[in-house]
Amino acid sequence: MRKPLIPHRDLMRAQLAHETAKLMADGGITDHAFAKRKAARQLGADDTHHLPSNEEIDLALLQYRALYQHAEHPAILRSLRQEALGYMQQLAQFQPYLTGSVLSGSAGINSDINLMLFSDDAKAVLLFLLKDKVEFETGEWRLRISGREETVPSYTLTAESGVQTHIVVLPESARFSGSRHPKTHADIAAVEALLAA
Repeated sequence: MRKPLIPHRDLMRAQLAHETAKLMADGGITDHAFAKRKAARQLGADDTHHLPSNEEIDLALLQYRALYQHAEHPAILRSLRQEALGYMQQLAQFQPYLTGSVLSGSAGINSDINLMLFSDDAKAVLLFLLKDKVEFETGEWRLRISGREETVPSYTLTAESGVQTHIVVLPESARFSGSRHPKTHADIAAVEALLAA
């Protein structure tokens, strides 16, 4: 039985995903959009409108790391997850969730940690960090919450290892929106289970 032909567009998209993953894994690039554009240039596809999604790139990145970085990657990922868990336990009163590449397993040595916290008091997390004498930088993120664009406070913490942890603070109502899934959002217990596995 003949295999169905894969459309040229899908082949290019898959090739771009794998080239992007390679750039991110070997070149230390953490910005998906930048890596996609660079990969498209390298493959002579600057004008393509069929760039792979971040999810496709993360899948390619997992595959790449399993093939070419299988010796060192598990230890790097474990270290990042342990660091994330430490911050999550410290910030437990704000119901933290781990998201991004450290959760998905595609993170590498240059990756950062992404946490979501929940509080209706926008200054509560700020006051907590100040009281605990945690060094941080403040910022804002624009997110879509319950169908509306909102600006929420963010904090970036830099560990002694140089790893950055980005924290966004969402309103309590967002915690019950049902938009979190175990594959993309992990609470303290889920991260502990990952580390125990």
